[in-house]
Amino acid sequence: MTGPGVTSKVALDDPVAIARALIRCPSITPEEGGALSCLESLLSELGFTCHRLTFEAEGTPRVENLYARLGNAGQNLCYAGHTDVVPVGDAVSWSVDPFAAEIRDGNLIGRGAVDMKGSIAAFVAAVARHLKAIGGAENLGGSLSFLITGDEEGPAINGTVKVLNWLNEKGERLDHCLVGEPTSAGNLGDMVKIGRRGSLNGEITVHGIQGHSAYPHLADNPLHHLVRMLAPLIEEPLDLGNEHFQPSNLQITTIDVGNPATNVIPELGRARFNCRFNSLHQSEDIISWVRERLDREGARYDLNVTVSGESFLCPPSNWSELISSSVNDVLGRSATLSTTGGTSDARFIKDFCPVAELGLLNATAHKVDEQVPLAELEDLTQIYQSIIHGYFS
Repeated sequence: MTGPGVTSKVALDDPVAIARALIRCPSITPEEGGALSCLESLLSELGFTCHRLTFEAEGTPRVENLYARLGNAGQNLCYAGHTDVVPVGDAVSWSVDPFAAEIRDGNLIGRGAVDMKGSIAAFVAAVARHLKAIGGAENLGGSLSFLITGDEEGPAINGTVKVLNWLNEKGERLDHCLVGEPTSAGNLGDMVKIGRRGSLNGEITVHGIQGHSAYPHLADNPLHHLVRMLAPLIEEPLDLGNEHFQPSNLQITTIDVGNPATNVIPELGRARFNCRFNSLHQSEDIISWVRERLDREGARYDLNVTVSGESFLCPPSNWSELISSSVNDVLGRSATLSTTGGTSDARFIKDFCPVAELGLLNATAHKVDEQVPLAELEDLTQIYQSIIHGYFS
């Protein structure tokens, strides 16, 4: 195989070689960087039918995606992930070239090694090994597919959600989906995500009357209102959590005035907040809860909210049990079913089929010298192969 990031033929059952080929593609969101072309070439060699899907919308970058399927009948087990990566930051802080995919002391170092090219490589290798073990795709007993976006680390507008809509229009069904995000916390396989908290961002703009600080009775200080308006948002809990979710959490992320003068009461005061909420709420409930507390002050204000995802839960089932048992079979380790952490593209996929997430340790994701031990790439490949085997048995 040749192409960006690839200098020679890559063994389809070798997760390290595949991961190195993918990392060498500088696919910083929204650039494809050759990563999807590399993956498409690998999957085509395995017999997958590949579709490159490009989407764009006004005000957002053009994004390339990939959907690949092997088999035309039976249940469709889909692996979902992303080849786009975050910027490297200050490249001189790295001990190696972030896109050279160097191996040092048993670790593969490079941007995307953990989040999440290593996981993609492990699933490709797992598929290759499974097909070899069963004597070819004709003995699969169902279908395998890959849904890979280049827009997960970006605005997530022209990626997974539009691929899912394209699949729906084509009558393509996903029966179960495994997302390869780096979910492991302390040890590989110790955590399987079966849901995610919702997330919304709000901006509060409080209006006052500008004036001289020596004559406050002639002005109306919006910052005094703002301070009192913010207090209930952080002092009054949204909830106490439930069986599967921790308590919802609202954090003030910035308070901005832009006032360079020491003797001027400003006209406007602004604050932003982020709320991570559990399955006890929908975003509209959170917005109403916030508004009720802001209204108590009686000040003039505007509230603008953007919702990046609703909370969801795929309750424990045979699907999550298969993933957990595969971890135990390979590593002798029990996996916790969890809903912690940030959002992922699972928030879109859950509307189409049951979804769970399992991937590498997240300790170095998005960091300088992002890296994964070679042994863990092999272990994850074996776990994924066990999941595939169990799914079609």
